Formats: sequence, C-alpha cells, structure tokens
Amino acid sequence: VQLVESGGGLVQPGESLTLSCAASGFAFDDFGLSWYRQAPGKEREWIALIYSTGDQRNYSDSVKGRFTISRDNDKSMLYLQMNNLKPEDTAVYYCKIPTLGFWGQGTQVTVGS
Repeated sequence: VQLVESGGGLVQPGESLTLSCAASGFAFDDFGLSWYRQAPGKEREWIALIYSTGDQRNYSDSVKGRFTISRDNDKSMLYLQMNNLKPEDTAVYYCKIPTLGFWGQGTQVTVGS
C-alpha cells in the first residue's frame, strides 16, 4: 500500500490550493479515505472523509464550507480543494485509509509569510 501526497506549498491568505493523494497497492474504490493535518506543536487533526463511492462526504467544522474532498476511482486519486486559506490552515496535510490505518508521508501547506 502506498499513499503519496502532493500539491502543498506557500500561499497567501485568501488564496486556494489543491492537494492530491496518489494511491496504489489496494482496491482503491473499496475504501473510504480521509484527509488529516498537523500544525506545528499540535496533534494531528481529522478534517475530511469521503466514502468509497464518493457520494457522502464529511468535514470538520474548521474547514467546512472552504475545503472540498473528492476522488477519482478510475485514477486512484484523492483530492482536497482548499479555498479561502487562512494562516491557521498552515500544517502538514496527510491522506489516510482509515480502516487500514495507512498514512501518506504528508505535504506541507503554509499560508502567509
């Protein structure tokens, strides 16, 4: 099983960014997938979940209305569209297969200087 995040970077407040998570080594369309993040000095935080078919999505209150989780089962890809980014969104972002317990290596998102 492999999960590889990409798309992180440095942006200014109010800007947008899309993260990707490339998955391999398992039956991608059989599993729900999540995004988590970990800010400096804080515990890792769940922020979004998408069911295996993509028809149901849940979000934490901290990102609801600004972030959108999506998936492409044909390409085994998970995405996180992040709009109206705030300095408090600065963190390392991880994708995870919740039921299998596998994590990616993370991608850094920095909002502001």
